[in-house]
Amino acid sequence: MKNLFFFLFLSFASFGQQTINGTLQHGGLSRTFILYVPASYAPGVPAPLVFNFHGYSSNAQEQMFYGDFRPIADTAGFLLVHPMGTLDGSNTPYWNSGWGGTVDDIGFTSALIDFIAASYSVNLDRVFSTGMSNGGFMSYTLACSLSNRIAAIASVTGTMNVNQSLTCNAQHPMPVLEIHGTADATVPYDGNSFMAAIPDVLNYWVDFNNCTTTPQISAVPNSNLTDGCTAVHSLYASGNNGVDVEHYKVIAGGHTWPGSAFTIGVTNNDFSASKKIWEFFMQYDINGKIGMNTVSELIAEEISIFPNPTLDKMVIQGFSQTLTSENCRVFSVDGKQFNIGFLDNNTLDAGNLESGIYFLRIETKEGSAAVQFVKG
Repeated sequence: MKNLFFFLFLSFASFGQQTINGTLQHGGLSRTFILYVPASYAPGVPAPLVFNFHGYSSNAQEQMFYGDFRPIADTAGFLLVHPMGTLDGSNTPYWNSGWGGTVDDIGFTSALIDFIAASYSVNLDRVFSTGMSNGGFMSYTLACSLSNRIAAIASVTGTMNVNQSLTCNAQHPMPVLEIHGTADATVPYDGNSFMAAIPDVLNYWVDFNNCTTTPQISAVPNSNLTDGCTAVHSLYASGNNGVDVEHYKVIAGGHTWPGSAFTIGVTNNDFSASKKIWEFFMQYDINGKIGMNTVSELIAEEISIFPNPTLDKMVIQGFSQTLTSENCRVFSVDGKQFNIGFLDNNTLDAGNLESGIYFLRIETKEGSAAVQFVKG
């Protein structure tokens, strides 16, 4: 009770950027987690919630730094939670994603969603799960067994258990993103007697979602020539409810998180796994794609909004062309388009928007980009 009171006190005492160590009693165990509340969080405005599960033998704090989403959450306005696993028979932290033991990590995840939503404004239609290695296994387990609460999942160096697809019971089309190295010696790309091969996992979700079976394949620009690996992106598009299955295949990549600030083995630095995961998640709620086309990055453009959250006027930074109603549109999270004013120097007037979360979408002949912002 003391831990519960401490968590709730911090939650309501002040809002803004916070890192909170919380405790939740579940299944007769005292479970811990680290909640990151970005400065862009606006009380009363339902925010997406992203679970970031650590790998086997790791912990919540290590994952918070290694697979870091905090700078993205600061801009995008989502709540970010890093749960802590329990100890297996060898006294090693893990997630019970069908790996044995009696710990109910599925129930713990569901309880943690409710626990956070009791203190913060959470958009319960936009709860997402990602993780590293065993955390990726856990995300697939939630897709199969807690799909009524999970809108989309992404796995980095994880996979499904062999034959898990035979008992998987997702209740809605499930957007899935897998990021995996071909030289992963811990979770082999081609699988083994315990772990499903990545192509088999992709094929299962492509078939389940009724996506196109022939992917759109593109090379990730090899911007870093010293990281020892390259990457290829595959998009299986147009599934039921508009969901896609995506895959970043890291050629010669190891059991690592692309774009991490910490290099452990062969780590791809041509793209950021965290950024790609959020770009994937931001397209969806639990009913499928929320009315925007697949997000792709503008070539050589780094788009940002200042200030974010905004009360009225906001400046679009990192875009060299003039913004007009022809190349710039604003959508709500449910896909409704809104009219905004265009001022000089790529300044937009959002004063007519109600408080909430929106997407600014910019389109050019070279590509398109979407940036999330909060109207306070």
